[in-house]
Amino acid sequence: MNAPFKPASARASWASDPARTLGRLHPEADSRTRTPFARDRDRVIHCTAFRRLKEKTQVFVAHEGDYYRTRLTHSLEVAQIARSLAKALGLDDDLAEGVALAHDLGHPPFGHAGEDELHRCMAEWGGFDHNVQTFRVVTELEERYPSFAGLNLTWESLEGVIKHNGPVAQKLDEPAWAPVAAYNARQDLRLDTFASAEAQVAAISDDIAYNNHDVDDGLQAGLFTVQDLMAVPLIGPVLIEVRAELPDLDDRMLRLEAVRRLIGVMCDDVLAETARRVESLEIRTSEDVRTAGRHLVQFSAPTLEALGRLRAFLYERMYRHYRVNRTRSQAKRIVSELFALFMREPEILPTEWFDKAHAGGEPMRARTVCDYIAGMTDRYAIEEHRRLFSLDVGHEV
Repeated sequence: MNAPFKPASARASWASDPARTLGRLHPEADSRTRTPFARDRDRVIHCTAFRRLKEKTQVFVAHEGDYYRTRLTHSLEVAQIARSLAKALGLDDDLAEGVALAHDLGHPPFGHAGEDELHRCMAEWGGFDHNVQTFRVVTELEERYPSFAGLNLTWESLEGVIKHNGPVAQKLDEPAWAPVAAYNARQDLRLDTFASAEAQVAAISDDIAYNNHDVDDGLQAGLFTVQDLMAVPLIGPVLIEVRAELPDLDDRMLRLEAVRRLIGVMCDDVLAETARRVESLEIRTSEDVRTAGRHLVQFSAPTLEALGRLRAFLYERMYRHYRVNRTRSQAKRIVSELFALFMREPEILPTEWFDKAHAGGEPMRARTVCDYIAGMTDRYAIEEHRRLFSLDVGHEV
């Protein structure tokens, strides 16, 4: 069984300190009830883009079943894991949770199929990247405050949003990353360094969450069976252990118990490997984390190798299953046809979007159309396509 999962007894010396935040682009008075990082987390929860995650796809289109994960349920699972890991490491759990909740805000409808198609549609105007779109959501696209665009998050939260997976300075010459380069000229996010330990916790929590829930969703969808998983690294040994301990469990309870335990196994591995790296790299401060030259919060080498084999199984049996491929094909057609129609006839866009599209030349129109589509939920994109392309559907006036 796993060792007890205990929070650290004190704040780690290499944790981010909300009392020493580098602040916000637009100065604001401090909150009387929340730290700056807690306030950032709350702003993410209350923003429009976060609410729309409830009907945006992970793997399956959101209307296919209410038991499959959406971007919203995924983000909540990532945040829960991130908060637990941060507490155990003595880090700022508000910052880790906030970055976790924000990490998917820029995803378009239909998951990676939608992203790939939007990138193709936008090839002439800089392309599309969901990480950049997430950054744009929190720095400019959200319109909730009278004094500034975006959410005006702290430096540490913005840093975590854009580089939780590592340094990104090498990407700034790519056309899709121009908005990040432009913002960075106003507020230097040190894009050539690693992010805080809290942001790295959010990133590893994403890996833990999506690999486990993809196993869960794939089993529920009937794309593979429990028996198929018995020989797969990571999940197989846990399934065998649960079946040996509880031989009378049905497949549903076996699946749920195995996924629950595997999350614990992966979290324990991250805690042990991170402690090893903290010691070997002599990490003492948050600055040491950023300049370590490698990820601090990471899986051990054996777990990384096993995780690669689990991902290979999921890729073969789930992500490229013909049923998922059909959904991807439909999704790409919907995105492509909506984009082409709005580019040809911007006057059919909702008024506020038409005004933006009409304010500049073709590049501005393309980016506005892209933003409009990227903000759609799966269900809204399907309905919008039906309204615009089906003669037998009534149209709003």
